[in-house]
Amino acid sequence: MPFGSERSDLTKFTDLGLAEPLLKALAAEGYETPTPIQAQAIPSIRDGRDLLGAAQTGTGKTAAFSLPMLHRLMNQPRRMQPRSVRALILSPTRELSAQIEASIRTYAQFTSLKSTVIFGGVPVGKQIRALGQHVDILVATPGRLLDLVDQRAVSLREIEFLVLDEADQMLDLGFIHALRKIATLIPKQRQTLLFSATMPKAIREIAQAYLTDPVEVAVAPVATTAEKIEQRVIFTEAGQKPALLAKTLSVPEMERAIVFTRTKHGADKVVRQLEQSGIKSAAIHGNKSQGQRERALGAFRDGELRILVATDIAARGIDVDGISHVVNFDLPNVPETYVHRIGRTARAGASGLAIAFCTPEERGDLAAIEKLTKVALTPVGDVPHWDGRTPKKPPQNRGGRGQGRPQNGQQPGQGQRRDGRGAQSHGRGGQRQEQGERQPQPHREPRANQPRQQQARPEQQRHERPAQRQEAGGARKDTASGKEGLGGVAFLQQRTGQRRTGGGGRRPN
Repeated sequence: MPFGSERSDLTKFTDLGLAEPLLKALAAEGYETPTPIQAQAIPSIRDGRDLLGAAQTGTGKTAAFSLPMLHRLMNQPRRMQPRSVRALILSPTRELSAQIEASIRTYAQFTSLKSTVIFGGVPVGKQIRALGQHVDILVATPGRLLDLVDQRAVSLREIEFLVLDEADQMLDLGFIHALRKIATLIPKQRQTLLFSATMPKAIREIAQAYLTDPVEVAVAPVATTAEKIEQRVIFTEAGQKPALLAKTLSVPEMERAIVFTRTKHGADKVVRQLEQSGIKSAAIHGNKSQGQRERALGAFRDGELRILVATDIAARGIDVDGISHVVNFDLPNVPETYVHRIGRTARAGASGLAIAFCTPEERGDLAAIEKLTKVALTPVGDVPHWDGRTPKKPPQNRGGRGQGRPQNGQQPGQGQRRDGRGAQSHGRGGQRQEQGERQPQPHREPRANQPRQQQARPEQQRHERPAQRQEAGGARKDTASGKEGLGGVAFLQQRTGQRRTGGGGRRPN
């Protein structure tokens, strides 16, 4: 199948040739219509082909590889050696691994196939005991898997299926050496499926090493964001972010939101700041125990908690109904990460709103995001000149002592100075301009040794130049007015059209 082609003739799961127990499970969950990635991928995987799948997050990739894999395992039963598994699914985070295994159990509920999940951060004994029983499908993070292989708790010698999910993030998290070692432990004769929301060059190189004559499918341009996500940016200063976040999260339309920070310490700090503002939230990040992470995510999923603060471990692997907003408190350094962050909203056909806070130091990160996604984020409130979208100061306002062109016969630097804040003052007229604000300066007497024609300006110029500076300053809005917040937060008053549901009407993950 050519890259990015559509299978518009397949409109029901019953059209995909899946085994009856799988169709029964889908019907029990209320799933009838496959997503585009499912309609394209399932027939090729069901027929035994390797596959390279590119799809934006939230499009149903888990079902796209789980359903046809279960179909083949059912139709080709075999007796396994102790502590061996038939299918291995690798993912980068604990949350994503647990979510994938839960979906597989749902799809396999009317079959005899068994699955389990292993990841770090929890005692290893329970996982070893689970692997000692009959297991067909193993979902794992690479690090814990290699630990258990070294302890001979699991054997990979009888693997028939290998799935790499969110392969680009596994590279970002430094799993490439673990992946190479795992590849040496599994049979070369296997079916391999690689899925990624972004498709950088490194992923292409891995695909060439792991896949054999793969079918390539894509349902959206690589690194694009969901069409139903409305994306906004608020230009601010770092010190104003906490108050801005509290105001953003206080509106009733903020039904359920994830706030992303760049660091673990930053996530905990945001939770404390929100608590001071009377907003209840919880943080999940790598320093939290697995129990803490599960409790926070469970409260968020059940609706007991409205705000979840997270680092990028939650950028993938969180599939929660009704996330109406994603707030980027800190912009990510890697632009692809932004795609995954905002993909937590607008899932399963719903709409959502993504808000990014941008400081002058983060302007380069915003530019990289807009270049990757080919989407210009809509500014909210006043737009400062440093955002790159509004004119900068006129050239005559940027000179310093000894800089700039001489004006009206002056020597360079004569009659001009620059104060410590970068605002320019003129020796005559005493006018100073600072982001649209003009304040009078004391009048200075002409220098005695200065030629008379330089001491006095022509009458016309004395009246025109202050007017020109006034006009230039008025072209920019006073950034101080933006501190009060979000253009009245009016942009949040529009509903995203999402409703909280129990999940029965969702498409499969």
